Amino acid sequence: AAAIKGAELGFKVALVEAGVIGGTCVNVGCVPSKTLIRSVELYHLAGQHRFRGVHTTPGRLSWPEVIAHKDELVNELRQAKYSDVLAAYPEITLIRGRARLVGQNGLEIDGKAYAPGKIVVATGARPWAPPIPGLGDVPYLDSTSALDLKELPKSMIVLGANAVGLELAQTYARAGTYVTVLEVLPRIAPFEDEDISAALAGYLEEEGLRIVSNFKTTKVERRDGRYILTGTKNDAEVVFEAEQLLVATGRRPNTASMGLEEAGVRLGKRGEILANDSLQTHNPFVYAAGDVTGRDMFVYVAAYSGQLAAENALAGAGRVYDAAYIPRITFTDPQVASAGLTEAQAREQGYEVRVSNLPMVHMPRALAARDTRGLIKLILNAATDQLLGAHILAAEAGEMIQTAVLAIRFGITVGELRETMFPYLTSSEGLKLAAIAFEKDLAKLSCCAG
Repeated sequence: AAAIKGAELGFKVALVEAGVIGGTCVNVGCVPSKTLIRSVELYHLAGQHRFRGVHTTPGRLSWPEVIAHKDELVNELRQAKYSDVLAAYPEITLIRGRARLVGQNGLEIDGKAYAPGKIVVATGARPWAPPIPGLGDVPYLDSTSALDLKELPKSMIVLGANAVGLELAQTYARAGTYVTVLEVLPRIAPFEDEDISAALAGYLEEEGLRIVSNFKTTKVERRDGRYILTGTKNDAEVVFEAEQLLVATGRRPNTASMGLEEAGVRLGKRGEILANDSLQTHNPFVYAAGDVTGRDMFVYVAAYSGQLAAENALAGAGRVYDAAYIPRITFTDPQVASAGLTEAQAREQGYEVRVSNLPMVHMPRALAARDTRGLIKLILNAATDQLLGAHILAAEAGEMIQTAVLAIRFGITVGELRETMFPYLTSSEGLKLAAIAFEKDLAKLSCCAG
């Protein structure tokens, strides 16, 4: 994104890559994980009977074929959206190698010196594992290798219950693996609104996942081909074991061995590049974008910040990084989608808060689909009638959140949402119903009288 913006601004750009072009998203992140999630979701739904008179069976699941089909899509998109796109920009030169900063605005790529006018560091992040005794001595799965597992394990422990851990845990559980999810914090999806976390935990447990929160792992071992995790919950020692272990405890920026600090680029305690709101580092010639800054690790944010960094570095645009409205989606089923503040965050920041909490059983689309799992929760600034936050747990939450994102970004009031026409029997209509629920009892309205 930064390179393309530089080319569009009329500059020559060198794009340096030591690994496979495409970065995390297309190779080992969004694309492979979401196609795997959807394929197993289809298998799972074939065994459900939500509609009377409709009889389906899940049939046979060939895991190696599922993985191979996923790999085909990754290869196709890497070619179409990266290699072919790059070929369309003669102003961009791809240099294969590993870069190291030298001085204020120089760098070396595999020993060869270059002197660019400005530098944007966009090296992303990698899976990170906590310093648990014994963990470093055993070969465990991370978010990358879990997407390439050729054989379906009978059992799996997932360490970490944020987005990646929950998505993969449910996927493997639906494919037939007995999954135990361990989380050190008091609840799963710990950075989402509490009501959303509690409801999601219940749905996952109904599907057969074992969820254990407030669990602190003290030791990891591997014996007789099985992983054994020892830890404490409520001051009591507990032991779990499984055939596979997936560590999904977060990511850390890729900043090692790049000469950053020697070049005047300061790093935070997790190795993240410290940059101001214009994405300029402490070295005025160096900017940073994406996961390497350690904040808001989403591919669409990385693309946005790459463009912003390039414009500020090359054109002095003075654009400011704005994270207040960023949507967040966890692709479990039901999905979690949110934007803005949680109820707890809004109260902590001193807002006078009003809350609308709408169970999906009140949404016509959910009733027609025979899937009323979830809720819509809106957080309102009582003084201004503007949305502070929106939190959705629903089968199609990711498709619903953007209306709330626009409302938060552009200051659209809840009153204006109520007065706006939404098409009937759509998922997005749920946001209007949640807005109406601030003032009215939905049980006293006809189905499309909003």
